[in-house]
Amino acid sequence: MTPTAAVSEIENRSERCNVRLLAHNDLNGHGDGMQLLKVGPYVYVAHLGMSPMALTILDATDPEDPRVVRQTPHAENTHAHKVQIAGNVLIQNQERPYFAKDRTVPNQAGIKIYDLSNPTDPREIAYLHIPGKGVHRMWFSDGKYAHVAADLPGYRERVYLIVDLSEPSRPRQAGHWWMPGTKDGEQTPANWQPFEGQHFSVHGIVPHGNRAYVACVDAGMAIVDISNPGTPRLISRLDWSPPYGGYTHTTLPLPGRKLVVATDESVKDLCQEGEKRVWVIDIREERNPVTISSFPVPQGDFPTRGRRFGPHNVHENRPGSFQSEKLIFVTYYNAGLRVVDIRNPYRPEEVGYFVPPAPPGQAAIQINDVFVDADGLIYITDRYHGGLYILEYTGPGMD
Repeated sequence: MTPTAAVSEIENRSERCNVRLLAHNDLNGHGDGMQLLKVGPYVYVAHLGMSPMALTILDATDPEDPRVVRQTPHAENTHAHKVQIAGNVLIQNQERPYFAKDRTVPNQAGIKIYDLSNPTDPREIAYLHIPGKGVHRMWFSDGKYAHVAADLPGYRERVYLIVDLSEPSRPRQAGHWWMPGTKDGEQTPANWQPFEGQHFSVHGIVPHGNRAYVACVDAGMAIVDISNPGTPRLISRLDWSPPYGGYTHTTLPLPGRKLVVATDESVKDLCQEGEKRVWVIDIREERNPVTISSFPVPQGDFPTRGRRFGPHNVHENRPGSFQSEKLIFVTYYNAGLRVVDIRNPYRPEEVGYFVPPAPPGQAAIQINDVFVDADGLIYITDRYHGGLYILEYTGPGMD
């Protein structure tokens, strides 16, 4: 089957509105795609780690015919499912995966730093080792500081670690912030007491200026002052779990509008968890953030279709990518990609979606991460076998 015919077949079997499929690539049969970025003509896809791969680089000069140009494997019992790039520096996390079958086998833990002078041949130049389970999610865009969710010795849950990468070959820990009560021997304040079964753990950090917006899993969102990277300081926290399901994944600031969009990740199949939402939060008074609305929930048989149904991540408005504070692209696992217009922040409106068919042997598609390039083309990954999809949004709001 020709690439054009294969794309037509996938598109004909997809559920879609205002979105069309340009290309699909199964990553040479290693389709467990996680975080991805596009820099110049190249797409960098990190892998969940169920396949042997850690990173795939594709040449998408022709976005209708992306070609794999390099794949690198992960270490034993380790996944490197995040990738970040700033200038000529690429970093990947090293972490024991949640699906590790033998926890007695050592895993690598920390951050690998690569020189990317040759964009298709990353060359490892340093490794920041962090004892324990390792590093989870990262943000690195300014070429100086990486903002990292990491397990550190002496803490029961992941903390927010700031890593100085101003000299990429000599990475060092600059400072860290933790949720009160998660440090060994520390008493938990009354307003930070988790409910039974909850985990107060740092998941993702999106910085803007001297503020960091921190997703805190079952503890909602924290706004942290990072004016001094050595001593981050809490400004405020907003928590909505319970009654909602929690597991806050991403807290994306929209600074021009004094808003934050927060996603609660679905983490269990067939909705065997609390209700997961995408929230719009007013931060005009950052000491008192207020939830003002949530995104519409995709309608259909998604709760019973198979695997996870619910939000995961949003396009994060990284420097050099498509920038919008009104049009939000959010991955929704078996409900695919959803495009939401928040020009009226009190009434978000879905204006597009794309739900491809499940790959062979997979109960349902699991659209995992999204990156929108400056030219408006959309790149999404499937978590298990589907690989990479390249899309074009044809609806309103791209201007």
